[in-house]
Amino acid sequence: MSTSGVAKTFQIRTLGCQMNVHDSERLAGQLEAAGYVAAEADAAPDVVVFNTCAVRENADNKLYGTLGHLRPAKTANPGMQIAVGGCLAQKDRGEIVRRAPWVDVVFGTHNIGSLPALLDRARHNAEAQVEILESLETFPSTLPARRESAYSGWVSISVGCNNTCTFCIVPSLRGKERDRRPGEILAEVEALVAEGVLEVTLLGQNVNSYGVEFGDRLAFGKLLRACGSVDGLERVRFTSPHPAAFTDDVIDAMAQTPNVCHQLHMPLQSGSDRVLKQMRRSYRSSRFLGILDRVRAAMPDAAITTDIIVGFPGETEEDFQATLDVVREARFSSAFTFQYSKRPGTPAADMPGQLPKEVVQERYDRLVALQDEVAWAENRKLVGSKVELLVAAGEGRKDAETRRMSGRARDGRLVHFTPTGAQVDRGIRPGDVVETVVTYAAPHHLVADGDVLSHRRTRAGDNTEAGLRPKTSGVSLGLPSFGSPPAQPAPAGGCAL
Repeated sequence: MSTSGVAKTFQIRTLGCQMNVHDSERLAGQLEAAGYVAAEADAAPDVVVFNTCAVRENADNKLYGTLGHLRPAKTANPGMQIAVGGCLAQKDRGEIVRRAPWVDVVFGTHNIGSLPALLDRARHNAEAQVEILESLETFPSTLPARRESAYSGWVSISVGCNNTCTFCIVPSLRGKERDRRPGEILAEVEALVAEGVLEVTLLGQNVNSYGVEFGDRLAFGKLLRACGSVDGLERVRFTSPHPAAFTDDVIDAMAQTPNVCHQLHMPLQSGSDRVLKQMRRSYRSSRFLGILDRVRAAMPDAAITTDIIVGFPGETEEDFQATLDVVREARFSSAFTFQYSKRPGTPAADMPGQLPKEVVQERYDRLVALQDEVAWAENRKLVGSKVELLVAAGEGRKDAETRRMSGRARDGRLVHFTPTGAQVDRGIRPGDVVETVVTYAAPHHLVADGDVLSHRRTRAGDNTEAGLRPKTSGVSLGLPSFGSPPAQPAPAGGCAL
């Protein structure tokens, strides 16, 4: 609280991955618990928090550039506080305050729970506070969270990573893998569902190695099956697995648990076995494609997405062609494609054969063109099919001008639909569930321009309409185990109810 008794306002700016997005929900939850309130969109906040990412090369420039733009506001309002957290803070530490001395607080990935206290200390001491812990202080999910969505929620099952990929800086910033106990995870899932949430995404740096810390190699498949017993939970997704640790029991759990979606994000990174070895990715292209074959044998309707890096040091044209070959064979529904970004402190940064920008760009353009062609062909197969959509907010940038709404199908595809027809019950809201028929396909989305076939109003839709969001207070329940999973009926398809 301010000395006048009026609550201070805050704004959080998130840079980076899903892990950061979920961490930002935790940061917002802590600030609200400490008496702060979220700033209105057009209002100047009392506290600005940057939750940063260090994966891409331009992350540093983006942060320091943005901090520079904030300097005049800070000069005009010395009581305003600026905090920087996340992976870039963990990496740069006191360098942030040296380069931007108007920053008040710097905190790392291991102590996001310290933010309110650090803001108070900086205000009291009238000097910057830099606190970077070397290991996890509090598991993030024991902290309160201010959720951004009324219908879909992130649930962390682990933090950190035990892999040593040569291009990745994350393990050095987030530490070794730490796993939550399954009862804690399920309690958080149940708490979200009790608040009206219909869909959860299980989140971890390497979700399918979940259980390594407490010695259960099959823990992730058991966790998926356990989610099937949560009454009211309609959709379960997860991201991101690692091909080297992906086992058939997870495929079986996906296929046999009705609310687990037939969507899989499986990072390839490169189709060249030689490059995969240099990346220290402990699988080869044949194993990767074999996983996809087994997934599709169990779930023919599965949509598979991926990550691919172009221009890794030493990548030859032959290596790149091997990546294109895997893309053609894998038939990804979409791909996150990246030009290799040199990150100081990673082994790849010092490897010989760093490629010229123009070579990387030309290969990147070819990869994107091929993946768009593949995705478009796969999407065209869905024209005329019926899809069930969880209606979303903010997914369709042109919805206002096209008079459409948008939602996610069970396989994760984005569908823009016309919210009309006799089956519409009073009006469709984000968080409601509709069925419709695909009429048109593009590489990155589908369109359904006929009347909706059904519309189910949900509590999530009610909460969205009322402006309500779940606020979970953090869950910690000791060390429960799964027990034997219950028998599951065979699903009719997708992640059917």
